[in-house]
Amino acid sequence: MNEKLKEKIKESLSSVLPITVIVLILSVTLVPLEVGTLALFLTGAVLLIVGLGFFQLGAEMAMTPLGQSVGGQLSKGRHLAPVILICFLMGAIITIAEPDLQVLANQVNAVPNQTLIWTVAVGVGIFLVIAVLRIRFQIELRKMLIVFYVLLFLLSFFSPDSFTAVAFDSGGVTTGPMTVPFIMALGVGLSAARSDPDGAEDSFGLVALCSVGPILMVLLLGIFYHPTDASYTATVVPAVSTTYDVAHQFLMALPQYAEEVLLCMLPVIGVLIVFQLLTRTYRKRQLLRMSMGFLYTILGLILFLTGVNVGFAPVGSLLGGGLGESAFRWALVPIGIVIGYYIVKAEPAVQLLNEQVEDITGGMISRGMMNVTLSAGVAGAVALSMVRVLTGIDIYWILIPGYVLALLLSRKVPQVFVGIAFDSGGVASGPMTSTFLLPLAMGACTAVGGNVVTDAFGVVALVAMAPLIAIQIMGLIYVHKSKNAAPAADILLDDTMVDFEEGT
Repeated sequence: MNEKLKEKIKESLSSVLPITVIVLILSVTLVPLEVGTLALFLTGAVLLIVGLGFFQLGAEMAMTPLGQSVGGQLSKGRHLAPVILICFLMGAIITIAEPDLQVLANQVNAVPNQTLIWTVAVGVGIFLVIAVLRIRFQIELRKMLIVFYVLLFLLSFFSPDSFTAVAFDSGGVTTGPMTVPFIMALGVGLSAARSDPDGAEDSFGLVALCSVGPILMVLLLGIFYHPTDASYTATVVPAVSTTYDVAHQFLMALPQYAEEVLLCMLPVIGVLIVFQLLTRTYRKRQLLRMSMGFLYTILGLILFLTGVNVGFAPVGSLLGGGLGESAFRWALVPIGIVIGYYIVKAEPAVQLLNEQVEDITGGMISRGMMNVTLSAGVAGAVALSMVRVLTGIDIYWILIPGYVLALLLSRKVPQVFVGIAFDSGGVASGPMTSTFLLPLAMGACTAVGGNVVTDAFGVVALVAMAPLIAIQIMGLIYVHKSKNAAPAADILLDDTMVDFEEGT
């Protein structure tokens, strides 16, 4: 086996294993599961581990170099009109290819699937243009974020209440495993062409702005489309009793997810073909390597999505329902904290972001620091989500103070932390959140007799918000340590000079 692939699979094993252990412990203590259901979950975990390993290697070999090359070429364009058109088309195409968006569209019955998908795709396309123009004209990210988030909350007051959580969830699911590697690499390619010292810092922020677009467009859709209900289709738990039944469930699902992934990847492969024909950037050896990368990406996503949707989603719903019905329903909060802490590490795009952050910052912000900070933030977000499920607190009571705090922190930390924080928000809420945490919240909400649409929806939005605060607090700590380190270094230098002069 390829040594690099072994390394990636080992990394994914360390990410997925804690969640698997947590579910196993719950299945023999608070929420006993049938043997067949547990076999579904364990098989899904294996597919998820292998799929995540293949996906990460494939994205590293294909999606990242393609995004960087396209970004580099766009930065050379002198005329804005072609750059705007290309960015809009790429943003829309990549978004339509996003598997998470298909999942969300299937869950919102009030709006036709294609209407919601195209609305979100247009939003990402527009905001990718805005993000690229920001880098080109060196506009400060924090000012743009303040303006756009104030606009979002103003619009949300005119949108139907049952649509608010759906809109904010859409911002999280859109920036998933397909979109993030390409957009992050595009930012690196665009900023690399700049010679100023702020170029590397400005490579962050594309994902942040592209997360705003779907929220804005779905809120507008809610205002003008007048949906009567943003209902959710509950997860169906398949009846399995033998190992044959378990294998049958996965084999039946494989063609569906293979078709989804292939349809998703075709536009991206089309971008590579057109780009190569126009620019002749890559040599044969590079094209062969990228082709293998796309193959790994496709295989990884098929295995990952099959494992998550068939094995993880039903178990998430069962666990939530079982805990909600029990006398220990408030145990959902501490259990949510533990699951939230570990689940973010299993998101495919999170590890890609952490690697890029470490590379761009020259190790100033390591992958370990990012993992711990993101895990702590998401743990808090999931705890709040479980409190909402149990009490029915309006999501505004959490979202508005949370975003106000995040925007205030953006005035106190270096620009690079603002970009990383808001990018992390989009990255943290991926397929694991939408197919495990959301069913968990739904199952618990149904069991306690709550409103699924208003109380369970929003978990993705809160997970997307948490890193904004957590990463910027890390930035404040970094600034504080840097200030303390500088005087200490000056004192040490002065003492050294005194000793040197006395010695003379």
